Amino acid sequence: MPPRRAPSVASVSQSRAASPSGDEDESSFDTVDELQRHVCSFYTLCFGCMLTTLEGINVQDITKLKSAAINTIFGVIMTTRRQMLKIKGMSEAKVEKIKEAAQKIAGSSFATGVEVQDKRKKVLTISTGSKLVDGILGGGVMSQSITEVYGEYRTGKTQLAHTMSVIAQLPPEYGGASARAFNSEHHMELINECSLRFAEDKDFRLLIIDSIMALFRVDYSGRGELSERQQKLAQMLSKLSKLSEEYNIVILMTNQVQSDPGATMTFVAGGALKPIGGHILSHASATRIFLRKGRAEERVAKLVDSPDRPESEASYKLDEGGWADV
Repeated sequence: MPPRRAPSVASVSQSRAASPSGDEDESSFDTVDELQRHVCSFYTLCFGCMLTTLEGINVQDITKLKSAAINTIFGVIMTTRRQMLKIKGMSEAKVEKIKEAAQKIAGSSFATGVEVQDKRKKVLTISTGSKLVDGILGGGVMSQSITEVYGEYRTGKTQLAHTMSVIAQLPPEYGGASARAFNSEHHMELINECSLRFAEDKDFRLLIIDSIMALFRVDYSGRGELSERQQKLAQMLSKLSKLSEEYNIVILMTNQVQSDPGATMTFVAGGALKPIGGHILSHASATRIFLRKGRAEERVAKLVDSPDRPESEASYKLDEGGWADV
């Protein structure tokens, strides 16, 4: 279902952090429908009567792109020619024409430091529900990148997902939707469907995957299928990373852990526990948070990896409202 507008919430409990408020930013992406309008106007301007022979990109081409979960100009640029040629009905000449038109609309891919800084100003943060955890993250979980949270059972991974789902609907943002995947292929299909929803409704700000590896562990077993599993996982993570930048959304993934007997002899985060998924998952996650149990009801979140924050820890607890400060 598309997101519904909710009534304004007057206040948030003092023990639970709210998402930082900010100015409403305009959409930073163009849909693939711009391709047809751009090409037609371009050829009309430059070639005049040659429009009939150089017709450009038609509605059928746009429909084919959308059927392959390519919904924006940025999506066209991020998709390889090899992948586009796999779309039924796409020829090499058509793919080149689409790529050329997308590049003219988007302009140069190079950016100055000032332009990158301006883009970073559009980054959104969504609170975890704990002010202390938000503090080590620089305000909350950030958009335009993937955040991975891993830990053993009863550390609050799913509770974090629920807490952020609610907080994301508080002012200034509203909306949300949920779906259940039954296998890893269905999982990828749902992610492609999300791409279409994000292009149609620009109110979406949060995508949660709980959990990223659970279905892969069921569908692929043993070392004989490990290579194929990691390849499929890499494709899914690449798609998620592109979605986070394409639509400026926050992506939160929960992950499971496994025992690592060798780690007992070394000083590593988590000791004898390590996240599953291997190096492919660790490289794809811009921010990684390890959750562990503390004393009594206390839980500890350790920031293991971040592009701009130092390694640190913060305590939180789980209550009837989700994550909160101790």
